[in-house]
Amino acid sequence: MKRYLLALLFSCFIIQGFAQNYTNITYGLTAERELKMDIYMPKGTDKPILVVWVHGGAWHSGSKENPPLDLLKRGYALASIDYRLSTEARFPAMLFDIKAAIRFLRGNTGKYGYQKEEIIIWGSSAGGHLVALTGLTNGNESLEGNIGNYLNESSDVNLTLDFFGPTNFKTILAQSTPHGVGVRAPALATMFGMPVEMAPKMAELASPVFHVDATDPPLFIAHGNQDNQVPINQSIELWLKLKEAGVPIEFEILGNMGHGGADFSSKEFMDKVVSFIEENL
Repeated sequence: MKRYLLALLFSCFIIQGFAQNYTNITYGLTAERELKMDIYMPKGTDKPILVVWVHGGAWHSGSKENPPLDLLKRGYALASIDYRLSTEARFPAMLFDIKAAIRFLRGNTGKYGYQKEEIIIWGSSAGGHLVALTGLTNGNESLEGNIGNYLNESSDVNLTLDFFGPTNFKTILAQSTPHGVGVRAPALATMFGMPVEMAPKMAELASPVFHVDATDPPLFIAHGNQDNQVPINQSIELWLKLKEAGVPIEFEILGNMGHGGADFSSKEFMDKVVSFIEENL
């Protein structure tokens, strides 16, 4: 029994010693709820670069809990944020929240110890859409919002990691499998308050492909070639737009991967992600 307890205490020490974590930090208040985040600091890295993780869940579900720790293990700080879901508030509420979180994080660098000037944003699926849109709307006042106490801080990000996120809501349903339409059409109707085909202006505002220009930060896209929820053509559309604009871009197609999968966190794949970051920051 004593040996078991010692082993348990040792394992807890290793887990807790890996990083210093700050949980349930309030970064903004809305009519719907408090907005919270968790911050994970890597052990042994002085002033690490910060990565902001935005969860998926078809915009109507998911939370900041259990973010991927692949980049934390590589010496990056990680902030995992909650945002208002589409069942709570319609678009662009979730984008306002993400930008408020970035302003909060910039305003608190002295408290937590990560770098202020260079911030990476990372997400998958609906989170991939939201991070791509965040990175491509740096400086767009109409999508800034006024949440939080750090309105004088910048919400700009310096590099984006978009894993299989939707990019064009005017084409996504036509490109989708029947399964994909069954998932995406009701999710978009909830986010916009009406079917997407009835909201063309909002669909364009929410689509990353319509915000691309030459001033955008570098963007890394990853997509499985067997994805039956978000068609790979969505990532191809964004990749082509970014190439045309001359934005630094890398597009990784993962063979035999669907909507996520183990290969998105393999060492070989994460080496490519880190190389892209190191080459572009």
